[in-house]
Amino acid sequence: MTVMTLRIPDDLDPSIRAGAEAAGLSLNAYIVRAARRQATLDAARQLASLGLGEELAGEGDAL
Repeated sequence: MTVMTLRIPDDLDPSIRAGAEAAGLSLNAYIVRAARRQATLDAARQLASLGLGEELAGEGDAL
């Protein structure tokens, strides 16, 4: 596991904390989930740009 320090602008802090609370997650878990989701979306877009987005691993998953 890697430890990171994240600086959140003061104007975003309340909405991020509210989102974490609404999701029933700690602030750390909420931010990790958001980062993981974005990394997955970025990877999916990259696969799609390579023409590999129609069928992933033959399992019928499509972007």
